[in-house]
Amino acid sequence: MTDYKAKEVKGTKGDIVSADKSHSWFYSDIVKEHFFKPQNFLEGELKESEYNAVGRVGSPACGDELKIWLWIDPKDEKIKRFWWKTFGCASAIAATSITSVIATENNGLTIDEARNLKPQDIVKRLGGLPPRKIHCSVLADQALRDAIDDYYRRTEQSDKIRSIK
Repeated sequence: MTDYKAKEVKGTKGDIVSADKSHSWFYSDIVKEHFFKPQNFLEGELKESEYNAVGRVGSPACGDELKIWLWIDPKDEKIKRFWWKTFGCASAIAATSITSVIATENNGLTIDEARNLKPQDIVKRLGGLPPRKIHCSVLADQALRDAIDDYYRRTEQSDKIRSIK
């Protein structure tokens, strides 16, 4: 989490400057790459047969909102496809994008592996986030966990659900 450079500045140094111009920070090249060229972003709509889990977290009324759709292979319970849409800032978009990559790389994470993914792992893969943007990695993690619970609901494995809905 220390790869970013945060500064207390007056003016416009850094990639991003707060509205009151009292803070600026730099995003890592990885964050910029996933913001400008997001991976697995859902354009259009999916047919219900294309996914078997949906996760949602946040609210557009108060800030970031993430929605993800997963295809989990019922045979080995590995995440094979991960689509997403995010209403939010560059950090939220980048965190969701990198989470989709982590979840599907190397033939996909198992559900247990995905549940062990932590916001810190997401931040590390991004090369860091400014402290005020760490919550974006938490949102990506929560949306993934929500989708896993939805998969368990749909496959009648309610004993494996960890959240309360």
